[in-house]
Amino acid sequence: MKIICDWENCNETGAYKAPTEKDNSKKYRLLCLNHIKIFNKNWNYFENMNDQEIEFFIKSDLTWHKSTKTFGSSDNFFNILWNNALDDKLNIFKSSNFRDFKKTKVSQQDKDALQVMELNDEVKWEQIQSKFKELVKKYHPDKNQGDKKFEDKLKKITLAYSQLKKTLGKK
Repeated sequence: MKIICDWENCNETGAYKAPTEKDNSKKYRLLCLNHIKIFNKNWNYFENMNDQEIEFFIKSDLTWHKSTKTFGSSDNFFNILWNNALDDKLNIFKSSNFRDFKKTKVSQQDKDALQVMELNDEVKWEQIQSKFKELVKKYHPDKNQGDKKFEDKLKKITLAYSQLKKTLGKK
């Protein structure tokens, strides 16, 4: 089905959209190529606006016609964020258990592995590696006349190191 141009007395195909209202892009009429050229040449968005209205439109276009607030205003987002960051409403920084609130990526399995390797939660990966080497030398069966007790300890250390390497190791 062929769509006819909306221009008066035109039988060409209407393939180009021309707005029927200034601020509503959903209402349009379809025009042929010749008539859309005439329409665009004569279209004046600022028709029936005075100089102040045109100036206001152009300035507000810089912010996509959304209202803005000065940076120093009390309801500016960044101002609110900054003020709330300094409030400490939960008394996290004042409490003696601040370390309990600190975010950590160490799971319970990792904590258990660190305990097996005789390390604390705040250890760096390089320290884990050097401690592993130290413990392997200390508990190796060759160093301890094949004692089964040391062999089991070394297995636990190796499993702990594997766990830590999987979660905390350098990628």
